[in-house]
Amino acid sequence: MARLVYLGTPEVAVAPLEALVAAGHDVGLVVTRPDRRRGRGSALLPSPVKAAATRLGLPVAARLDDVVSHPAGPFGLGVVVAYGRIIPAALLEALPMVNLHFSLLPRWRGAAPVERAILAGDTTTGVCLMGVESGLDTGPVHARVEVDIGPHEHLGSLRARLAAVGAELLVAQLAAGLTAGEPQRGTPTYAKKLEPGELDLRWERPAVELERVVRLDRAYTRVRGRRLRILDARAVEGPGATAGPPGSAVGDEVVTGDGRLRLLEVQPAGSNPMAAGAWLRGAHLGPDDRFEHGEPAPVGEDRG
Repeated sequence: MARLVYLGTPEVAVAPLEALVAAGHDVGLVVTRPDRRRGRGSALLPSPVKAAATRLGLPVAARLDDVVSHPAGPFGLGVVVAYGRIIPAALLEALPMVNLHFSLLPRWRGAAPVERAILAGDTTTGVCLMGVESGLDTGPVHARVEVDIGPHEHLGSLRARLAAVGAELLVAQLAAGLTAGEPQRGTPTYAKKLEPGELDLRWERPAVELERVVRLDRAYTRVRGRRLRILDARAVEGPGATAGPPGSAVGDEVVTGDGRLRLLEVQPAGSNPMAAGAWLRGAHLGPDDRFEHGEPAPVGEDRG
């Protein structure tokens, strides 16, 4: 059994790492991003993968150069899961690597495949185990598993399911032995990193599109100059659903460019999440109040 080096960063990469260790694989080194300052106290915090590796008693490094120079080596295979950086060609020549990617390649190559699948209205996504090349997610596919996307499923839930499916796929393929893989077939699409402004609910857009933004778990708007996060909502379509200017409230629904968005859960600035109905009763919105574009919010890590 080859000694592995694991490269990953966000929460979605934790389950595959844990599965490798549980299956008895020799993970000699974990490479992740450096600690970052977060929160009001600006404390240095590790990435989710570093926190998991530390708990598992695994050596951790923050530099790609350590893959070839670390005393825990030499390594026989690199496993990449949402690492967030392009692997240099020179390192790929020194060490073969596989990548667990959360889409059905070649659809949604790139940094935010799960987010882009939701925004596009995809009903199916999946996980691919592929060989790593110098190109962006262009390598041969060793194995893939399709995963249905629930009609109202949020990013957090879908990511967790994909991580669990991917962990099983990774362990099974390493146990069976990697084949040469098959070339990707079809027209590639690219999942660029999410920009903060894409989470701003623009009420002139159709309600079905705005619900997809809400499903990314960080959507926001502004009411009376104060920011309001929209944590859950449902698109409402049909005759009369677009009566009124975009952004105007009709009960617990907001008029959009096509249909209405029914608010289910919100979080006012500085407050805890609450049922939208409770917030609306306390807000006492008048006929001239509007839901408007809000200021950009931090995106955080959007790698997959």
